[in-house]
Amino acid sequence: MIKLNVCPSTLAQGFDSYSPIALKMLFDGKKVSPFLPFPSPSAEQIEAKEALQNIGRISLSGVQPKFSMLIGEDLRLYYARANEQGTYILKPRPNAYHLFHKDFCAANEHLTMQIAAQVYRLETAPNGLCFFKNDEAAYITRRFDVRSDGGKYQQEDFASLLGYTRTNGGSDFKYCNGSYEECAEVIHKHVKAAPVSLLNFFRLIVFRSCFEFLQKVFLGLMYPFSCVLWAIFWSFSLLFFVR
Repeated sequence: MIKLNVCPSTLAQGFDSYSPIALKMLFDGKKVSPFLPFPSPSAEQIEAKEALQNIGRISLSGVQPKFSMLIGEDLRLYYARANEQGTYILKPRPNAYHLFHKDFCAANEHLTMQIAAQVYRLETAPNGLCFFKNDEAAYITRRFDVRSDGGKYQQEDFASLLGYTRTNGGSDFKYCNGSYEECAEVIHKHVKAAPVSLLNFFRLIVFRSCFEFLQKVFLGLMYPFSCVLWAIFWSFSLLFFVR
């Protein structure tokens, strides 16, 4: 079993499991273990296949597979069955052939979300890492669309509000259509407190741009002084977010 010395949610040092703050945010104070009692889906083991029986992938778009999870009576996470409403989303290691460094996808997403919440003070869904029996890491996040009574909040994405479908927008209609400006117009049209929501939307755009810039720096796609530019960009972005 993997040994921890930091909280696998908040990354606070000195914890071999979730910290009290993480337990409160993620699990309403329940002492849930970060260690799953079954191997990852990619382990190709009988035990892993047995754990996945009678369940299906959650119907959310994206590259990584996603599974609906619940907390069991033994305070361990388990796969939600077909007739159960999951309250967490588990994203294990992806298997897509075109993705490099697959083993780090969960850690990368988790770190990015923690930077968004702790450094940039953006509102994020509570999240963390958990670990399969074969020590493979997975990203876990609390569902923000599920109420405490098990019901679901009604919600629409920007693609729907902009009128895009697979017919008029192609197979990737959720990602390849619309602009930030059009999304802002939708917010202004449908949200009562539009100025506040527009500011939050702009903050998300700035954060996304920061990390896209950082990715290009580390991939070596920019000229030699890119690290200096990144430091300047990072500093100015923090001035905008941190009050």
